[in-house]
Amino acid sequence: MADKERLESYVISGDTDSDMSSSEKKRLEWYYAPAFLLFWLVLLVAIVLPVFFNLPIGLRIEDEHTKPGEFVAERAERILFDFEMIGPKVVGSFANENLTVQLLYDEIELIRRSMHHDLYELEVDVQVVSGAYMHWTMINMYQGLQNFVVKLSSKNSTSQNYLLINSHFDSKPGSPGSGDDGAMVVVMLEVLRVLATSREPFSHPIVFLFNGAEENPLQASHGFITQHKWAQNCRALINLDSAGSGHKEILFQSGPNHPWLMKYYSKYAKRPYATSIAEELFQANIIPSDTDFRIFRDYGHVPGLDFAHSYNGYVYHTKFDKFDVIPRGTLQSTGDNILSLARAFANAPEMEEPDKYAEGHSIFYDFMGLFFIYYTETQGQIINCCVSVIVVVLIGISFWRMAATSYLSIGSTMKTFVLIEVLHILGIVLALGLPLLMAVMFDAGDRSMTWFSQKWLVFGLYVCPSLIGLCLPTLLYLSFNKNDKLRKSFKIQMILHAHALFLALICIVLTFVGLRSSYVFMISLLFYGIALILNFLTTLHNRGKLWSIIVILSQVLPFLYMAYIFFALCSTLMPMMGRFGTNLNPDLLVGGLCALGTILAMGFVSPMVNMFRHSKTVLLALLATTFIFSMMAISPIGFPYTAKTNVGRVNFLNVQRVFYEYDGSVSKNESGYYFDFQDRRIHYPIQEHIDMSNMESVAEDCDEMMMCGLPLFNHRWFKSRMKGIWLPSDDPVEIPETPTLTLVNKTVNPVTNLVRYNFKLRGPPHMSIYLLPIGGVTVVDWSFLKTMLQEKETYKPPYHIYFSYGKDSAPLDFYFDLKIGDSNVNKPLFELGISGHYVNFDFPRSKHTQTFIKSFPDYIFVMEWPSSYERYLF
Repeated sequence: MADKERLESYVISGDTDSDMSSSEKKRLEWYYAPAFLLFWLVLLVAIVLPVFFNLPIGLRIEDEHTKPGEFVAERAERILFDFEMIGPKVVGSFANENLTVQLLYDEIELIRRSMHHDLYELEVDVQVVSGAYMHWTMINMYQGLQNFVVKLSSKNSTSQNYLLINSHFDSKPGSPGSGDDGAMVVVMLEVLRVLATSREPFSHPIVFLFNGAEENPLQASHGFITQHKWAQNCRALINLDSAGSGHKEILFQSGPNHPWLMKYYSKYAKRPYATSIAEELFQANIIPSDTDFRIFRDYGHVPGLDFAHSYNGYVYHTKFDKFDVIPRGTLQSTGDNILSLARAFANAPEMEEPDKYAEGHSIFYDFMGLFFIYYTETQGQIINCCVSVIVVVLIGISFWRMAATSYLSIGSTMKTFVLIEVLHILGIVLALGLPLLMAVMFDAGDRSMTWFSQKWLVFGLYVCPSLIGLCLPTLLYLSFNKNDKLRKSFKIQMILHAHALFLALICIVLTFVGLRSSYVFMISLLFYGIALILNFLTTLHNRGKLWSIIVILSQVLPFLYMAYIFFALCSTLMPMMGRFGTNLNPDLLVGGLCALGTILAMGFVSPMVNMFRHSKTVLLALLATTFIFSMMAISPIGFPYTAKTNVGRVNFLNVQRVFYEYDGSVSKNESGYYFDFQDRRIHYPIQEHIDMSNMESVAEDCDEMMMCGLPLFNHRWFKSRMKGIWLPSDDPVEIPETPTLTLVNKTVNPVTNLVRYNFKLRGPPHMSIYLLPIGGVTVVDWSFLKTMLQEKETYKPPYHIYFSYGKDSAPLDFYFDLKIGDSNVNKPLFELGISGHYVNFDFPRSKHTQTFIKSFPDYIFVMEWPSSYERYLF
């Protein structure tokens, strides 16, 4: 009887043997909990951040003789300095069309002098190209744009399969473009020099395309791939662009459907930095950018790799995108990778018939730059499902052992687990919901983007609330449910099992939905499954809390990866929120990203706080941290912008608009500033410096006037027009000149009820034509690209034709054919709008405008230019 009573007492207390009893009853003191959480913070600061920011030492010219055939960062850096001195390089400007092209000529001639003429042949072609294609909601039309194209080939090669390497040398208005995309331009020049001066011939010629109109957008690459004599021979692509300035280049797009490209990247990239997550974010249009990669893919069907510098996006497309913010190590890192890849692809047998190796999408990611992993999407589906199922099976074995050890039935054990699973899912909902609630509250109080300059604020604003939500339900359950026969260490394991089961279900669902980024869930499950197996083999699974040692150790590597990848994503996306537009709250995206990173990095770690005495004090500490950070966020510390380094962006046009009626009279002639604000803070950061009391929303004008009665620059300006602001100016805006529209001929065919209007348009390098038929009139033909007229369900009037030119400033001749039906030919048949944009600094700004620009605070970067708008009735 004594033995039976002792056994019953052990069962009631949750112990089954004496050696477990002591370890189960001894709980760590509460003050060890902060040290436990700080351990993970130390891993972030001591390992993740140094590894993330690690760059190689740039090779100097004086050391070149000791390392022949290697990329020399100092030489590329010197070219970049000359590139920056040219200034902003806007399409149509003297800087872009003359000075930059001459710089490329000069650098190629230097390479030609030093190359091995016995081994290589170097050809240069400056393409001047015109064309058009559909870009979202507008016809993107160009004339006389320049591509500086160089082909390097081995003389003993007969291959007609070319590798294409592309970057662009034009820039945004006001920006010298040293990061976007000058750094990639000089990398290409140095790669070309190294290849031409080494004695390592390659099988396939390499085409280096320095395109002169990417920002316009993407016009020059379209001109090359659709019209250049070498375009049809291009079999693979390396595209080099930028969304920041400095750091390592990220591989964020691949293929499509060519996994062999990943094989070469895995083998030859010296410092891999890549993830499928970035690819899917980009292709989901979450990132407000586009690259030439899309043009080569869609119009040339050329598979390839798309790279970009993505760090320090604060200076991207501003006047602070300069030479001095790009470390020499950035050029060395990118140069080493691109040089190695160029050599590999130029000798790849797959270049002969690349479509033969098209086998589906790839899943790819690096581990902290140390090594690279890739596999096909099909293989990824198998891996994700197998790992998920195996972990679920291991969880089932764990339940069986818990029940056997505790002398409980499986049904009773599962009943407890179901409750814990429900509580854990509630915790995940809170872990996502609390940061999003913080984002909503800050936005409601006009305090969005407080983290824009002080990125560390997200730790208290979003990470800590996420941890609170993740821990709260199960922590309260364990604190108040102490009389269960199942001992507490098993319940803590059940919380981990609940997290694993949730991840397994999510992983399987997302895998079959086709989300390749689901690999991150697989990684978490894989290491937890390894920990379970080790705990079974060592019998630590049943020994009090000793099992937690293996679990904690097993989570170090996945924590490092999750912290690394989510830090990289935050470092990329947070600066982009400064140009994300005004419609969406960027705190929701940043808060959600921080929450997801916290769940994946700490999901198997945070339940361990229940092993400490008074574990609720951990939640109180996290709550206090959130409160302190919130107070800092609403103080001057949380003001989003910092001069030079983290500037806000304000885009505005100096507009003169004139409305001509059918009889030629003028119904409206006014001047003002049209603001297209770039972030959620809209005009609030400048209202203390700029008198905005007379500002007007243009939303009503957009309902009543074609194109809101404004010179909307391109499809992005059109997309954000309902949030545009008009600020009238008492002083007339001085326009350098105005476009000249001439009606050349009007022909009426009474039999077919067709009317043709022939026009001639002359003006600045950037213009738009807007057309709106009225009174039942339809457009049946025109001299532009026919897509809009052929796909009437997709493209509704008013029609937008964007037109730009580079070297060729010849006037644009165009016509419309209108079906007038019952309309009177002597009455207005259509509205025609002409906008002229004097974007580059070849056109002077008036003194009044210069004074207005200088009134903006130093923490604001202003991108502006004079614009004219004339509305005609014909």
